[in-house]
Amino acid sequence: MENTAEMKLSFIGCGVMAESIIAGLLGNGVVDADHIIASHPREIRRAELASRHGISVVSSNAEAAGLVAGQDNSVIVLCVKPQRLKKVLADLDGVLHPNDLVISIIAGARIEQLAEALGTAKVVRAMPNTPAQIGAGITAWTCTEAVGTDDRTNVRQILNALGKELFVETENMIDMATSLSATGPTYIFMVMEALTDAGVHLGFSRDTAKELVQETMLGSVKFAMESHKHPAELRNMVTSPGGTSAEAIYQMEKGTLRTVLSKAVYAAYKRAVELGK
Repeated sequence: MENTAEMKLSFIGCGVMAESIIAGLLGNGVVDADHIIASHPREIRRAELASRHGISVVSSNAEAAGLVAGQDNSVIVLCVKPQRLKKVLADLDGVLHPNDLVISIIAGARIEQLAEALGTAKVVRAMPNTPAQIGAGITAWTCTEAVGTDDRTNVRQILNALGKELFVETENMIDMATSLSATGPTYIFMVMEALTDAGVHLGFSRDTAKELVQETMLGSVKFAMESHKHPAELRNMVTSPGGTSAEAIYQMEKGTLRTVLSKAVYAAYKRAVELGK
């Protein structure tokens, strides 16, 4: 098996998530800076990335991909917004080789579409989430059968730079993960905001309410992970008959909190599927 440190990576588009991957790879010593090239249309951003990480950054998508295409252990990572995909695929027309590995983190971009446009069957579709920016993300991914064992090892190394990676069997599960884990921070942040506002309503300062909410959520998640208990069991542990938790649960159930969250996840899933069309 080839050393993952010998990977040569080209990042097509280098926004926040791409930079997070790059920082993670460099910080963990997975790959050297001189083995990474990226593309970005803005000169100021190119200079910023080159200065901060010591990587090469060019304006042309075709040039960035072409500098690693066809080489052993090369990886092309697509990190552009969905609305820019059509232009990027046009830029890369005829640039890649049939054996090049492509990883896409573009929401809605289908594997079949990418493989046909780029001329390679070795396509990975991944869906990270925003906590990946601090190395605490979870990235669901899947790939074509053409992606072999060594390539999958490289994919795991790259995605582990964002936190944890989770392989799923089908591409539809990427749309499902988009609605659950990738969109998930949205649900969490909204609950945090609502609880903080509730604390302010009670009489806490906003800073105090925010700290109480954040630490409570963080501690609860850690406790749930370490206890390995079902959430319902954990909830029952802190719910005394006629107590504050029982009253709070009654109001949340009365307000159909579970149903609202379920509907939100399903709506996000449908939207993810629509983006793919």
